Amino acid sequence: MDMAYFWILMIFAIGYVAIIFEHPIKINKTASALLMAVLAWMVLFLLPGEWNHHLGEKLNEVSQIIFFLMGAMTLVELVDSHRGFKLITDLIQTNSKKKLLWILGFATFFLSAVLDNLTTTIVMVSLLRKIVPEAKDRMLLGSMVVIAANAGGAWTPIGDVTTTMLWINGNISTAAIMHALFLPSLFSLIVALILLGFGLKGNYPKAIRLAHVEEVQPGGRVVFALGIGSLIFVPIFKTLTGLPPYMGILISLGFLWLVTDLMHGKHEERKALRIPQILTRIDTSGVLFFLGILLCIHALDVAGLLQSLAQFLDQHIQSFPVVATLIGIISAVIDNVPLVAASMGMYDLASHPVDSFLWQMIAYCAGTGGSILIIGSAAGVALMGMEKIDFLWYLRKVSLVALVSYLSGVGFYLLQQMFF
Repeated sequence: MDMAYFWILMIFAIGYVAIIFEHPIKINKTASALLMAVLAWMVLFLLPGEWNHHLGEKLNEVSQIIFFLMGAMTLVELVDSHRGFKLITDLIQTNSKKKLLWILGFATFFLSAVLDNLTTTIVMVSLLRKIVPEAKDRMLLGSMVVIAANAGGAWTPIGDVTTTMLWINGNISTAAIMHALFLPSLFSLIVALILLGFGLKGNYPKAIRLAHVEEVQPGGRVVFALGIGSLIFVPIFKTLTGLPPYMGILISLGFLWLVTDLMHGKHEERKALRIPQILTRIDTSGVLFFLGILLCIHALDVAGLLQSLAQFLDQHIQSFPVVATLIGIISAVIDNVPLVAASMGMYDLASHPVDSFLWQMIAYCAGTGGSILIIGSAAGVALMGMEKIDFLWYLRKVSLVALVSYLSGVGFYLLQQMFF
């Protein structure tokens, strides 16, 4: 049994290294992610146990995220094809690199709280492509979007999958979590913006012109309003019906499909504005990469390795703030969902009631800690897939900023608890 777990960890480590060094070794990260996922599960299936049942459960969880991701990406591409984001880019009235960094940072922060960090990242990166055409210039702005989206998603129950998990399980309540985490999350964003903007001078010379150059396609304003409204509708649909978020994104996609077919069906020249054509533009490689990463992490979870890690932290570190902070840092390497699930199993509501210090810290740390590495959050993985940002570039240029930003929010939360 121990040898099997050793091989699972080795597969994860080798696959992880291959993803990190994707460009030097010339092997696409999606291939590495898929291989390490299947090999990890193959080792489990060689052991006695109900592994088929576990795989079915985990595939169900992963599929829900994948369907949500594909639906959200399709809606964003649909709005983009109609030039709907012009209604947002028209608000851009500066070429300044530093001002644009701050404007997009705050826009991402608040949008993520209403939607979620993954959808917001997809929307904002699509917008960035309109105003900053050079891919190398978008790398820093895109990285900022990830930090801002994760910070914005941490302070509302619907902004991040981990806060949603804690909310559904009854560990946190809506008003309390928003009150407790808004300022720490905002402070962490401001620290990141200051650090990323330090030394950032000059202009993006084409930003204003490109923000205003495009003409909205027929029905563009309607599609923009319905598209953004559909994304906002997803958490409302979940609250009203109890159905999971991917069902909300699917009904939204079906509705927009119906509307655009009625709008463009009689116009052959508008074929590119209809969803069958939009689907050909979805980044399938990025979706499969996400699938591989999540399946591999779930293999570690089912094997009990993540639970063992959580128990080790509990036994050897008695300080709840330190445990929560470490969970956030570890979530930059290992998906935060199983880590939070493990922490929910470690600590019960009898010892730590609703909205207690522990749950609020875990919500913040698990939500924002993933920004430290580009593959540490759904938002980062989405950026990596959409913009082809190299893991090592992010590690060199952004990871330290994200770490300082994360720890600043932790410190702010602790001071807030002491004095307010």
